[in-house]
Amino acid sequence: MSNNELASLLERHGIRPTANRVVIAGALAAAGRPVSMGELETELDTIDKSNISRALAAFRAAHMVHVIEDGSDSVRYELCLSDHDHHDSDVHVHFYCERCGKTFCLSDIPIPPVTLPDGWEAQTSNYIVKGVCPDCR
Repeated sequence: MSNNELASLLERHGIRPTANRVVIAGALAAAGRPVSMGELETELDTIDKSNISRALAAFRAAHMVHVIEDGSDSVRYELCLSDHDHHDSDVHVHFYCERCGKTFCLSDIPIPPVTLPDGWEAQTSNYIVKGVCPDCR
């Protein structure tokens, strides 16, 4: 994504597109898979940890990132391409490789619908399939 497209995505989610936020969103887009805070820190060595953390918190509050808890004791972040700042319409299945430790998006596989009891309202879903990725097989 270009910087202009990233800035537009930030604005659609109600986030002011500062230079650091554009760079952080760009790193998430370029990764092509969910990444941990540590991976972002390594990739963005010119931006300090607190700035990355604050940007991710803002992205999360605006539904601009998926937050994936894949069971590896590390939270991973993925840029959400939804155009909504209050609802995530880009939910999909993720795959965690138990050999290499990477988490992958299976963007073409939607999360199966879950029927909740009356009075319950889902806000988000986190659907993880674990196994071995093609590169590790």
